[in-house]
Amino acid sequence: MPTIAELRTLWHLLRGSPATGSHAERLQNFYRPQAAYYDRFREQLLAGRGTLVDALDIRAGQHVLELGAGTGRNAEFFAATIPSLARLTLVDLCPALLEQARARAARWPNCEVIEADATHFVASGVDRVLMSYSLSMMPAWEAVVSRACAMLAPGGLLGVVDFYVSGAQPAAGLKRHGALTRRFWPWWFAHDGVRLDSASLALLRARLDTVHLREGLARVPYLPGLRVPCFQFVGRRR
Repeated sequence: MPTIAELRTLWHLLRGSPATGSHAERLQNFYRPQAAYYDRFREQLLAGRGTLVDALDIRAGQHVLELGAGTGRNAEFFAATIPSLARLTLVDLCPALLEQARARAARWPNCEVIEADATHFVASGVDRVLMSYSLSMMPAWEAVVSRACAMLAPGGLLGVVDFYVSGAQPAAGLKRHGALTRRFWPWWFAHDGVRLDSASLALLRARLDTVHLREGLARVPYLPGLRVPCFQFVGRRR
């Protein structure tokens, strides 16, 4: 049985993302009522994050940057390594989620939590950039990919895990989703301000040398039998 917190989250998801205001205002209005229990519900939905972190091969002495870090939950996947990092930077645009991130990051002196738009955030010489189910929520996602690539040190890695659907004729070796999948999931997620298509994976593969790519399916809480396509990608700056 779902908890009260999970039922509240479901209610906010069914209501959908606000239709008016700036991107930052829409995020804050959507996530503020559910920020305190955001992680618990999404543990059941956001698959592949731990596997992606493993593929990023995060090591001591590196500068690790997460764009769209939300509550900072993904840092827990490499928490044992964080004290030995040169720096961990968590960037997000939503104050309500960042409040949770700051509470989580308080135990790591080398972790900075920054409120900023990933489209405009600037850093250099970053060893690892992580984006977990955030690229599909960014209106200017192409600019974010370009900026992320530019911030990487030569040989640095960019890791992305996200929802998507394939094109009608995907590139050789990639999965092809049926017509119903390609229509239904973009319609479903658009209600909550999430964009699903094949373009983000195509751009990542074009801009970076592929180190790791896995296409899979994630279950949807309380909707038995339904699976939404997702991908994990790690690419190296040329």
